[in-house]
Amino acid sequence: MTELTRRNTTLKGENEKEEDEEERRKEPDLQRKHVGESVEGQDGEMVSSEASGDTSQKEEEDKDGKHEREESSRPQSPVKTPKRLSASVFLQRLVRVFFGCLAAVACGMLYAVFLSTYHDRKFWFSTRQELEREITFQGGSGLYYYYYKHMLAAPSFERGFYELTIDNRTVSGQTINAVELFSLYPELITSFIYRVTGGQDFVEPVYFYIGAVFGLQAVCVTALFVCSWVMSGTWVAGMLAVAWYVINRADTTKVDQAIPLRDNWALPYFSCQVAALTGFLSNNISSATEMFCYLTMSATTFTFLLVWDHSHYVLFIQGLCLFLLDSFDLVPPRKMADIHKVYLSSLFLAYLFQFQNAALLSSPLLSLLIGSVLARHFQQKMKMGRLVARVMKLFLHFHLVFTTGITFSYLVKKLIPVNESDFILKFLELKFGLNATTDFVPNFLLCQESFQTPSQDLFLRLTQASVLPFYFLVVTVCLLSTLQTIYRRLSGQPTSTSHRLEDGRVGERPEVIYHVFHTLLFGGLALLFDGMKYLWTPYVCMFTAFGVCSPDLWMTVFKWLKLKSIHPVVLSLILSTAVPTIIGFSLWREYCPRVLADLSELQEFYDPDTVELISWIRSQAPVAAVFAGSPQLLGAVKLCSGSAVTSLPLYTDVNLLKRTEDTYQVYAMRSAEDIYKLLTSQKTNYVIIEESICNELTHVKGCRIKDLLDISNGHVVYDKGEIYSFSKHGRFCHEIKMNYSPYTNYFTRVFWNRSYHVYKVNSVISFQY
Repeated sequence: MTELTRRNTTLKGENEKEEDEEERRKEPDLQRKHVGESVEGQDGEMVSSEASGDTSQKEEEDKDGKHEREESSRPQSPVKTPKRLSASVFLQRLVRVFFGCLAAVACGMLYAVFLSTYHDRKFWFSTRQELEREITFQGGSGLYYYYYKHMLAAPSFERGFYELTIDNRTVSGQTINAVELFSLYPELITSFIYRVTGGQDFVEPVYFYIGAVFGLQAVCVTALFVCSWVMSGTWVAGMLAVAWYVINRADTTKVDQAIPLRDNWALPYFSCQVAALTGFLSNNISSATEMFCYLTMSATTFTFLLVWDHSHYVLFIQGLCLFLLDSFDLVPPRKMADIHKVYLSSLFLAYLFQFQNAALLSSPLLSLLIGSVLARHFQQKMKMGRLVARVMKLFLHFHLVFTTGITFSYLVKKLIPVNESDFILKFLELKFGLNATTDFVPNFLLCQESFQTPSQDLFLRLTQASVLPFYFLVVTVCLLSTLQTIYRRLSGQPTSTSHRLEDGRVGERPEVIYHVFHTLLFGGLALLFDGMKYLWTPYVCMFTAFGVCSPDLWMTVFKWLKLKSIHPVVLSLILSTAVPTIIGFSLWREYCPRVLADLSELQEFYDPDTVELISWIRSQAPVAAVFAGSPQLLGAVKLCSGSAVTSLPLYTDVNLLKRTEDTYQVYAMRSAEDIYKLLTSQKTNYVIIEESICNELTHVKGCRIKDLLDISNGHVVYDKGEIYSFSKHGRFCHEIKMNYSPYTNYFTRVFWNRSYHVYKVNSVISFQY
């Protein structure tokens, strides 16, 4: 009985050793060798026990008792230590998250205070009268503030909303749905909050409005902070990203140019969506955190689609990045299915809230989603096989997705006519030199600053702020590591879900791969369109800050270099702390005085000619009068006087653009009779001629309003590469100032100053010679 007990105890002890060795090493050859030695040891002990007799039974019983006491005492030591360690680790993480969140909120609040102070210093906003404050809404953006004022002046929110949906007091001779046409949900929500909270008791409407915009900019900065923090693991990266964002604010935001623009309302939601998507793609997050990121991503995606009519094009670029992640099998299929649900549900809700907007049904985002879902259904074994087979399947997958998407978009456009789709295609053909046209509208849009190729000053400013050199370093390392990961996945090698610093594979993290694709695609568009820099530059700051503060990136470089003189882990940790510290001190030393100087310097912004013009309109013009002029000026006229206008500063509606072309004919070489017919067809009572347009000087060849009109009207002559304007009629804006017939027969000057000439369109033509 003693021998049997000792044998069982020995077998039990050896089996436990086998399990420990197997879990620790996980090497089959060593396991087999270890098992063989254990069996041999057991057999030898059995033979020796049979020969030893009764003399060794007492010693064996002592050993068995000692062995049992050791086994009974083993579980006690590993039970208490992990609890202590887990509590300590949890406390450290809690403290780190608390201070990180505190730093993120502080950065956002400080940036909002900076914007408010800078705005007040720039326009002397707090000392201006109401009319002068409204004129500061530049670039035609005052039209949005007009609708905000209209909602507050309405008897109730419901009544104001109804009046905006059947607005016949803005564009002469037309009834428009202003909420759908101008995406006025920001103004609706802001006015509703102002009414409900009783804001009229403690803050003026204009301060509440611009405060909402500045608050969203604070949210944008906070989202960039969190995104860089999540990717790098340190909130130092978030502070560096915010510092670069503020220093390069001329290239990261439009809030300094015109506050109410749709971009300034929408892009903060996009920043929050990208931050939530970054957390959702991460592998090392809990289920509760993943659900929070999913809900945040759903809400911000829908809001982004709701407040900006161009948002679905931005999400299409993002969808391409995620499509590449899924095609290369770099993200779990479950997460991609959840992201598709977010996109489809957001598009559906936005379609309903935007009064069945047909542009969303024919959007490239929806076409990409439909093509991707159908291709995945027909290619369920696409991610199986060897390298060559998977590459061929991948090309077939791309072909199926884009062919299906294009076919779906074509069918939708045939069933539901979308006016802007063909117009956008013609514009892109003109931009890339695939076609040429003399039409005013596409050439006019092509001359807008947002659609111009960015100048070298953009890259010079980013280089002087030290962000561009480090950006190239970070993108190069992450891109090469991503290509290695893609090759391993196509070769059939599994990707580890748990990443260690010693591995040196920063390109295996799905969130990093997404941001590599994100910055490359948006960077390519920023090289073509200057307006795209506001979607690219903020993430340049964020991604660069992540890279220089991430030990994973430095460890990846040292793994490639096979560094042996110094331990690579230690060196990567040192550099991920030292490099951002040096950058931060250099930025603080050079740019902190400049930022403070912007706040202390009192700038002078005063436009007495515009103030005089608006004052005359308010006092002398009839309430029902209709004004014609440039769209930017008419936005101010509508805001300050409430009068109806012939065109509006909206470049996404083809009909309004054609009305703008007719209004601009006052700067063309046309007869007085032609101009009179065009203006009366729009029911115009007064036409405003601006000296800045009539005598425009610009360095961009062929982009003056006069040049575009002459080309469109066929009033140009080409001689040896030079363009000359020629017509039997003089330029209308010059000839009408001469006060001779036939111009005086159709028009009567009623107001003028250095910048503006206002002419009344005669209702009864008087032929005086």
